[in-house]
Amino acid sequence: MTLRRSSKPKKPARRFGWRRLLSWHPSQRVLKASVVLLVAGTLGGGFAWAWQRGLPQAAGDLQDEIAERALAATARAGLAVRDVLVEGRVQTDPRDLRAVLDARRGAPILAFDPYAAKAELEQLPWVRRAAVERRLPDTIFVRLEERIPLALWQRQGRFVVIDSEGVEIAGTDPARFADRLVVVGEDAPAHASALIALLETEPQMLQRVSAAVRVGGRRWNLRLDNGVDVNLPEANAGAAYERLAQLVRENGLIDRNLVAVDLRLPDRLILRVAKDATPPAQTQPAQALRRPNRPT
Repeated sequence: MTLRRSSKPKKPARRFGWRRLLSWHPSQRVLKASVVLLVAGTLGGGFAWAWQRGLPQAAGDLQDEIAERALAATARAGLAVRDVLVEGRVQTDPRDLRAVLDARRGAPILAFDPYAAKAELEQLPWVRRAAVERRLPDTIFVRLEERIPLALWQRQGRFVVIDSEGVEIAGTDPARFADRLVVVGEDAPAHASALIALLETEPQMLQRVSAAVRVGGRRWNLRLDNGVDVNLPEANAGAAYERLAQLVRENGLIDRNLVAVDLRLPDRLILRVAKDATPPAQTQPAQALRRPNRPT
């Protein structure tokens, strides 16, 4: 509720009468204080009454009954759900949100547990982090931080979608993200984000990379869109990838009849040519593309 100051001139004070009392609208602070006193007095009085009569079980049942009635009274006093506002939802199914929040219009807002809702929301596949608030008197506010689909992880013959932290986004159809890079290897998800950051340093080259295979938990082999494999080194992979992109720009390296390009040695380039390939006219041999040995 937003309170605005009136621009009308103040009227002379009038005596407090019954008509003014009946038209009085309490502020949120007064309303909350009244509700707290009502709930506390009702629960305390009813529980003490039952306990004094030696009825422990009845006291518990009575307490539950009084609590329900007290919450219903708070709803009638204005503390009832009217709106549910959600920010940040892109992929999360609205039906899943409604099932978790379970906030019926008109239900007592004090009966809604934001901490339990937060915990349940963060169990949904697309939700990375959630914040849930009760904004009295009548609004539930939810802010979602969803997972960003980064790559497809190929494991045991099937594909799953993973996010930037390597977490599987369960129940997601991989076909929806067929344009993402495919990574292979047991520890590939944990290193996929760093790999893609490296590949993005050469955007044109990145468009030619269709998959990446994690080798021995130490380095990557890239599979290009024409079937050529590129072996990146364990150390200084960024420099090797930059070198590959430069050779592609200057010599059209990967569009030759190659099977593999080995960049694991820092002072030379090793090319593996297809067995049935015939070198095109006026094309430099593989030896000509090697870097000279470093001086010793």
